[in-house]
Amino acid sequence: MERVLIVSDTGTTLNIISRLLKEYSMAPLAVAASGSHCRRLLLETEFDLIIIDTPLPDESGSSIAEYAAETTDAGIILLVRGDMISDVDHSLEEAGVFVLPKPISPDMFYQSVRILAMFRRRLFLLQQENSKLLGRLEECRLVGRAKCLLVQHRALTEKEAHRFIEKESMDKRQSRKETAAQILSLYEDSV
Repeated sequence: MERVLIVSDTGTTLNIISRLLKEYSMAPLAVAASGSHCRRLLLETEFDLIIIDTPLPDESGSSIAEYAAETTDAGIILLVRGDMISDVDHSLEEAGVFVLPKPISPDMFYQSVRILAMFRRRLFLLQQENSKLLGRLEECRLVGRAKCLLVQHRALTEKEAHRFIEKESMDKRQSRKETAAQILSLYEDSV
């Protein structure tokens, strides 16, 4: 994780978190002293990790953690006083926010950062796979529509239309999606 945002108005906590991050070869990219400053930074920059030290001077840390969970893909750690941890809304945990008690245990902090990094990598891979599958689905839709138009306008069977698209794609050295788009533009414009 390279892009880290620390949200804290307490110098002591900020120093502890910065020191822990440096031990794990990470350095904070940005620091926000309030929720409103954090919201502005989230609009301007993408972060891999957001660490929120509660309470904040202008809003609860829970609300900014919820906002960050809804608007970013960042891993989020919310630091709460140990006696207040049971009062934290469980919807934050469902949103993927790690809630850790203060004072911070270096081992627990390190494990939380590692787990968040692992989940971010898995999420990234799943998003890539999802994009590939959506692309394939779009190609199938286009090819299916193009086959229907070939059947309708050229009196081909479905198998012949499929073969026509395959052959055109190979002959023109283009994807089936591009061939299907050309067929669609040719026949849909004439209707």
